[in-house]
Amino acid sequence: MFTDIDMPWGMDGMRLAACIRERWPPIEIILTSGHHAIENVVLPARGVFFAKPYRPGDIVAALHRMAR
Repeated sequence: MFTDIDMPWGMDGMRLAACIRERWPPIEIILTSGHHAIENVVLPARGVFFAKPYRPGDIVAALHRMAR
């Protein structure tokens, strides 16, 4: 799952990631944000965070690692 932390309508990406991790533990999670720093992000187990602007190659590399 690839999600931004800031989302409309009440659920943020960190809550979504926690729900996904609880219900479907094998799913890999990537969080991103242009407004939050890694120090302020509570990552789920095996979660990865990328601050915006991120380099597409970094995302591709993370996806490759997760696919192993």
